[in-house]
Amino acid sequence: MLNTLDLSLSLDKKSYHDQIEALMVELRSLQNTCWQEKIPIIVVLEGWAAAGKGKIVQKITNYMDPRGFDVYPILPPTPQEEKYPFLWRFWQNLPPQGSFAIFYHSWYIHVLEDRLFDRLSENQVPLVMRDINAFERQLIDDGAIMAKFWLHLSKKELKSRLKDYQEDELDSWRVRPEDWHQQKNYKQYSALAEEMLIYTSTGFAPWTLVEADCKRWARVKVLTQLVSTIRGALAQRKILSETPSLPPQAELLPTEPDYLDRVDLTVHLPKDEYKTRLKSAQVELRKLQREIFEKKLGVLLLFEGWDAAGKGGAIKRVTDILDPRNYKVHAFAAPTEEEKNHHYLWRFWRKLPQLGNIGIFDRTWYGRVLVERIENFATEVEWRRAFREINEFEAQLATDNYLIIKFWIHISQEEQLNRFEARKNDPFKSYKLTEEDWRNREKWDLYDVAVNQAIARTSTPLAPWKIVPGDDKYYARVYVIETIVNAIKQKLHHG
Repeated sequence: MLNTLDLSLSLDKKSYHDQIEALMVELRSLQNTCWQEKIPIIVVLEGWAAAGKGKIVQKITNYMDPRGFDVYPILPPTPQEEKYPFLWRFWQNLPPQGSFAIFYHSWYIHVLEDRLFDRLSENQVPLVMRDINAFERQLIDDGAIMAKFWLHLSKKELKSRLKDYQEDELDSWRVRPEDWHQQKNYKQYSALAEEMLIYTSTGFAPWTLVEADCKRWARVKVLTQLVSTIRGALAQRKILSETPSLPPQAELLPTEPDYLDRVDLTVHLPKDEYKTRLKSAQVELRKLQREIFEKKLGVLLLFEGWDAAGKGGAIKRVTDILDPRNYKVHAFAAPTEEEKNHHYLWRFWRKLPQLGNIGIFDRTWYGRVLVERIENFATEVEWRRAFREINEFEAQLATDNYLIIKFWIHISQEEQLNRFEARKNDPFKSYKLTEEDWRNREKWDLYDVAVNQAIARTSTPLAPWKIVPGDDKYYARVYVIETIVNAIKQKLHHG
């Protein structure tokens, strides 16, 4: 790919000025359109050191409303950022709907510089490429427009520019030892870039290769392609219509497994045995917390279940004995306005625990395929797409040394009604019972189908579901904490 580029292409000053002015005016107009239609724009600038990325950023932003864009110069991750999956820091900086985000370098440094300096092992590269492709597709499926550019230089031009910058007192500080390393290892770095371009130039997020030996040519090509990409995406949005939704599914098909129906809700644990087993498991979990920290294992405990199923009680028994400095509980309700302006996974990425810590989520990203599906907060296309996105998300976490334990706490309709009535008559618990709980109860059959389908589609070897018999609270709490202890021991001691 790269060796086919004609790096002798150039543009004279007059043609450059004539074209650049018109492009900037159009880009400003497109920024306004994207703002009005709430479309996020993501621009990725990659390429050789001294290829002119900084000047291109200046040109892109020159005419734009500064309130509507952010520029992110990506440097090596900080010690804090290294405690999370490599994509975590980029999720933090994704633009809200209607805004531009320009990444001066990006997530691709992980498969370029990190490979060049042996900070990424070769057996990890395919998984990183997989995660990048999934990341970009998820954003584009959610409505973002993405334009990716690789600015290519000849070896001679790279060396010349680095020397010029090194000798310029205003620019010399920008030249890093890593930049000279690129030049000295030009052939190797080219091969790494070539492989990256092949595996990550996808139909939804293709790369534009830019001949950058002539700076004027490079700037015009980038701006021309950026304008074209935005125009094309806007035009496509007008002609695409949402797929008609099917009627809500109130019962499983004969070919679909009914996981919830298989659960034995008659299981019971006497109070004395409950206290003994609970205390034993809590002590063991407390001991494991130190090992989790020392071995930098991230633990994610996900709790879903019927209203009044006992998620809060189970979580409290898990945390009662833990050191609070190394765990955090997050309860997720309906997304805020800020969260609605981002991909639905954004708010969960932001709350991930650092490696070495425990994160406990009361309600999770499964809301996309449960409550958002049933209440029509997500379209059918969106919630069906979410099964794949969730599996990809969890696979990324598992690859990055997270242990994911997912619980669905199951109770019968009769038990739920008993608990609702008890809450209604208890002045200390009545606040927990809302009109929404009663409305959800009326849609039990719809939720039953949705839960079974979510389990069928997202219970994977890396992140299997654990269905908890919850009619007996003592049994459920012990089941949860013993399952957690066993899973952590298995991960720590057997990999």
